[in-house]
Parts: sequence; structure tokens; C-alpha cells
Amino acid sequence: MRAQGFVVAPGQGPELHMSPGRAAVLKLLGDATGGGIMMFEETMPAGTRSTFHLHHESDEVAYVLSGEVTFKVGDTVTVGGPGACAFMPRGVPHAWKNSGAETGRVLFLYTPAHAGALFEEQVRTHRAIASLTEQEATELRRRHGWEIVGPSPL
Repeated sequence: MRAQGFVVAPGQGPELHMSPGRAAVLKLLGDATGGGIMMFEETMPAGTRSTFHLHHESDEVAYVLSGEVTFKVGDTVTVGGPGACAFMPRGVPHAWKNSGAETGRVLFLYTPAHAGALFEEQVRTHRAIASLTEQEATELRRRHGWEIVGPSPL
């Protein structure tokens, strides 16, 4: 499918409320980009962290817009503020944590879009992963090429 160009205005895009104070606004959806890219902006309270995971079919990029985020990519741990950019290649375990004292904002991008469809499905079904049973969450991750390799090391 050939993608058409478009612009998503500030404040526009489907929203996913993950937990109190934590939300994502989806900016580029896989279907709209011909499967090439999925991107969203996440707002995360201090202390928010991801699991230690990897993606089998997509590379991930995180760009810090505000706040302080600690990234673990493979064996390397790096702290970054606004303007920091992390590349997490497919197959490489990674995790992140809002290690600052304030709410942070991070732009996440997946290419190809496959791994990002996990967020699109949560918006479409109105069911954040936190509301799913462990079996449902495991199946959701499997469908979109995610693998949890452990709890957050951060």
C-alpha cells in the first residue's frame, strides 16, 4: 500500500490512557504510513518505567521531549534529557524509566510499524494493557512481536 502524505496537528490523534497520569497520543498509525512507521507521544509521571523487553520485527526510537529518562539498551545504561535520542534495534532487550522528578514526555517510533500496533489495538479495543489478564496481555504482545525478558532493571 502506498502511503499518502498528511499532517497531524498538535493535540490531535487517538489517545490511550495507560494509568493515572500516563497517556499516549498516537500520531502516525501503521495503516496510514503503509506499515512503515508508527509513532506516539507519551506523557509519563516521575518513576514510570517499562518492562525489560524486545521487539522481534521492529526497531524502536525514543526521543525525549521533556524530563529525564534513563535508558537501558542491551548492557548500556544512559541518562538523557530533552533532545536525547535512543535507538533500540529489533532483537535487543531494552527498558526505560522516567528518572527525573517531573512528568516527562517522550516521542516513541517503531519501524516497521508492527510493534506499534500493540498501542493501536489498545486504543481500538478501549482496553489498556494494565486492564488485561496476564494471558490476554501475553497474547497481545505475541501478536505484535513483543517479548518480555524480565522486570525493569532500572
